This record gives sequence, C-alpha cells and structure tokens, in this order.
Amino acid sequence: MPKHHILIEKEFESSLPEVFQAICDHENFGKLIGAKIVRTKDGEDGITNGLGSIRKIVASPLPSFEETVTNYQENQYFEYKITKGSPIKNHIGKLTFSSTHDKTLLRYTIDFDMKLPIPLLGTGLAKVLKSQISSGLNKIK
Repeated sequence: MPKHHILIEKEFESSLPEVFQAICDHENFGKLIGAKIVRTKDGEDGITNGLGSIRKIVASPLPSFEETVTNYQENQYFEYKITKGSPIKNHIGKLTFSSTHDKTLLRYTIDFDMKLPIPLLGTGLAKVLKSQISSGLNKIK
C-alpha cells in the first residue's frame, strides 16, 4: 500500500466538459502547474489524451519521467500511472469529475511510495505536489 496520499477536492464554476478538457489535456495541464508536459503517444481509443496515451513531464530539477493514462471515461474519470523514469514508485493519480447544478466537482487523489527510503522526502514531495497542483487548478475559471 502506498505510503503517501494526496487529496485535492475542488469546485469550479465552469461546466464539466470545460473543466475535464482543461485538466485532462496533457499540454494544457502542464501550463496550469508550471511544468513542461508533452504528449508522446496518442490514446489507443481514438481520443488524443485518452486510454494508453503517454505524456513526458519535465519538472526541473527532477529528471523527466513519463505517465501513462490507464483509465479514461470522458467527463467522468481520468487515471494515470508513472511508467518510466521517476524517483517514486507505485504512483497512481485518479481524477473523478461530477457536476451539481452549474458547478463541476473534482476529487483528485495521488498515491505513491519513494524508491529511496530517505526520511521526510516523500512527505515533502507530497506537500509540493499538492501545492503546485492546487495552484494550477485555481487558474481554471
């Protein structure tokens, strides 16, 4: 079981399709969180950022790494795992979208372990990731 857990819950005034697109488009998500993200493989299901798509993330000073979309349900659910080149393991990100009235609700969780058992490194990384992602999500109107 992963040792580190991040939970972000956010409500948006925008429509569910607009929020889903803003967050689940690989390059756009990179702009939101201040990282260079490039899609290196299109989804296998005919959806560019869908199931099986791969994105390369360059977040200096860390080495670049790749994430693969492992579950994709348009305007409902987006799941990805780190599949190459990261100092963390057992990483899984899950984004669940829902709407109520004129608002969109997002529940975003990330679970991971550190490859190296350096005390407090994982806790610090979790705090940085949560802060960076939360700040990026606040940019969505």
